Amino acid sequence: MKKQVENREENVITMIPEYGRQKLLGYAESFLDLADLFTEEKEEVPGEDKNRQEYLWQKKLYESRGLLAEHLKEMAHIMSEVAGESYKTHPVGERKYKQIMHNLKDAGILLKDCLLLENEDGHLELNLSMKAVQENIVLEDVADIISAALNARVRASKNQPLFMAGEWRTYHFLEEPAFHILTGFAKAVKETEKISGDNYTFDEIEQGKMIAILSDGTGSGEKACKESERVIEMMERLLEAGFRKEAAIQVINGALAAGEQEQNMSTLDICELNLYTGACEFIKVGAACTYIKRDNLVDRLSARNLPLGLFQQIEPEIMYRQLQDGDYIIMLSDGVLEALSQGIGEEILPEIIGRTSHTNPGQIANQILSYCLHQSRGQIRDDMTVLVIGIWNKG
Repeated sequence: MKKQVENREENVITMIPEYGRQKLLGYAESFLDLADLFTEEKEEVPGEDKNRQEYLWQKKLYESRGLLAEHLKEMAHIMSEVAGESYKTHPVGERKYKQIMHNLKDAGILLKDCLLLENEDGHLELNLSMKAVQENIVLEDVADIISAALNARVRASKNQPLFMAGEWRTYHFLEEPAFHILTGFAKAVKETEKISGDNYTFDEIEQGKMIAILSDGTGSGEKACKESERVIEMMERLLEAGFRKEAAIQVINGALAAGEQEQNMSTLDICELNLYTGACEFIKVGAACTYIKRDNLVDRLSARNLPLGLFQQIEPEIMYRQLQDGDYIIMLSDGVLEALSQGIGEEILPEIIGRTSHTNPGQIANQILSYCLHQSRGQIRDDMTVLVIGIWNKG
């Protein structure tokens, strides 16, 4: 074992063997060729011998082909990204390796191999080949043992089992992010309806990246709820499949625009937060303002584009901010601003947010909603949703 550890030298490796990497790149090139085929045929301008209905049908077909071509290009991009992934290996060191092995053995775990990696973002990843010789060993407890030995916080990666198995398996651990978050929400349903047309989700799409998505369906009630729920579900599935956010938005927009219903549109409000760095990306499609609270100062982020489903091609508005310890993100649906317009107007909202003394995101969300309801004299003319995300440094 001593010789094996000492010979571990730092180098760059690819996670996919060369044969598989070349195969993926070949598939990516084929998808790009297919995309070109789908965009070769140009849209024709109607002539005297072509009626309006035929032109509209051909225009719809051309738009569908263009949308499919964009999907193929995105799949090619995903394959190229996976094929190009590389990691830098680091020697664990004989003393540290023995310490990890000894500490795990004391906890009823046998260690066979240990591989320490640094991914392209500069964060540590750890692959351990282990088996449990005792029952009911929780993987997060194992992460604490490894963290103490490495003097660096790690945690089990997403989709790992809760308990260790009694046979040899490889477990994946990742460096713990520098920031952690708390979330809160408050909702009010339109007074003539039983169900809200607003839907939202908080999710960790990949290690260290949290995403909040808020969608407001057209109108209110069950139909609006199904529309916004569908938008969020499609967004989550596309991101899980490796689509970039902008490409995923175009896919969803195309699906809504191709619908048979006369009005089949929804707003889309996305906030993606990097918990390692505090960098935050906001994407808005027809969505209401977002606010960032830092102590008593409030930054307002607004967009002027239209909702999903109106046109075949849309231009999402993208904004970036660097967040700090103690910042709060406040996302709203249109109904909140509409309620404020019945009182002294939405321009007062930054002042209300800046003055709040609450630190719990749920309490902040309830305070904002209560203020809006007071401004509208208790009338709820549209669904209202307030999402609040608080970010803190773990150190």
